[in-house]
Amino acid sequence: MTRCELLAPAGNLNKLKLAFYYGADAVYVGGKSFSLRTFADNFTDEELAEGIAFAHARGKKVYVAVNIFARNADFAQLPGYFRTLERIGADAVLVSDLGVFRACREAAPSLPIHISTQANTTNSQSAAMWKELGASRVVLARELSLEEIANIHEENPDLELEAFVHGAMCISYSGRCLLSDYLDGRSSNRGACVQACRYRYEIRTQECKNDGWTEVQEDEKGTYFLNSKDLNMSAHLSELETAGVCSFKIEGRMKSEYYLATVVNAYRRILDGGELQVLQEELSCAAHRDYTTAYMLGKNDKTVSYDNSQTKGTCEFIAVVRGYDGSGNGSEDGTGRCGRVYAEMRTRFYEGDVLEILSPSDAFGKEIVVTHMKDSAGAPCTDAKRVQEIVSFDCPYALHEGDILRRRR
Repeated sequence: MTRCELLAPAGNLNKLKLAFYYGADAVYVGGKSFSLRTFADNFTDEELAEGIAFAHARGKKVYVAVNIFARNADFAQLPGYFRTLERIGADAVLVSDLGVFRACREAAPSLPIHISTQANTTNSQSAAMWKELGASRVVLARELSLEEIANIHEENPDLELEAFVHGAMCISYSGRCLLSDYLDGRSSNRGACVQACRYRYEIRTQECKNDGWTEVQEDEKGTYFLNSKDLNMSAHLSELETAGVCSFKIEGRMKSEYYLATVVNAYRRILDGGELQVLQEELSCAAHRDYTTAYMLGKNDKTVSYDNSQTKGTCEFIAVVRGYDGSGNGSEDGTGRCGRVYAEMRTRFYEGDVLEILSPSDAFGKEIVVTHMKDSAGAPCTDAKRVQEIVSFDCPYALHEGDILRRRR
């Protein structure tokens, strides 16, 4: 369908490797400082070096977020950090602050710079200015339409444009939010967002003739009036490419391994020409809020999810595959010897359960029945109830480490 870059989030080293396994062309990550996801595990300098080496050995890329709105005190350490990223081969840094941009250019002149969506680039002139300053790519504001993106590309044909295509959005402008700071003292603009916009709220008013508080009656829309729907542009990737976007970005450095694998796998298969309707249904297998195309198709006043914080998704994350023995040590299945899968339990399951395979391989979507299960000591068992215990059971499909087993709800 397209060879645009598929760019995935990676909150830690394991997720980086998982994203590449499921088909991402590049990942964006954060170090222990200066990134807008303080609550993600994030990367030490040593982990960054390992992740970058892992990526480059596979022809992949790693972009490092340094996109806080910096204060004066931050500039003592920033130059050294940029020199480290340059030395270990980061493919680019994401910045949103002009002062941080300047510090990067001076400290690490060969390090490519991408402009974060936090910089709120919504017009051709801003894009041109970033290009003149030395940026190689701009991550566009999520408030733009396809028409506006096309205009920016037409006037800046030599500037790479990146756009979010999937994931959570903020009730704010390009992620610039004060709600978390106001309610909890944790600044979203310095990486400490508590996602206060996802909370369930009660609005109360004090009546003139009553010293107490009375609850305002809710209507059918409930109380999640700050809770944005999740972006889903899976049906419009070709239009984005035509408009000039070269990198499709998935949100979610704090999301689970299962979420990451599900979404990256679906978008990879869409980009490779898979059946769109089936893969759009796949995007509902992980927890998400109601989906929206936001403002890409024009003005939209239906971007808030009033009903609930999020849905659970149509599947449960059951286990991660840690190994497979295809030498014929499984039980007879009527067509030959069956292999055995070794899976790390994440949600309790039982002998006889029907599990579905999530994989970048041809085993994707196939079902297996849990039979002849054994615990980590090799003893027969019927109940996998110990979290992260590695159990084994018969499996006729050759699976690989990193494949995931799930159960339909």
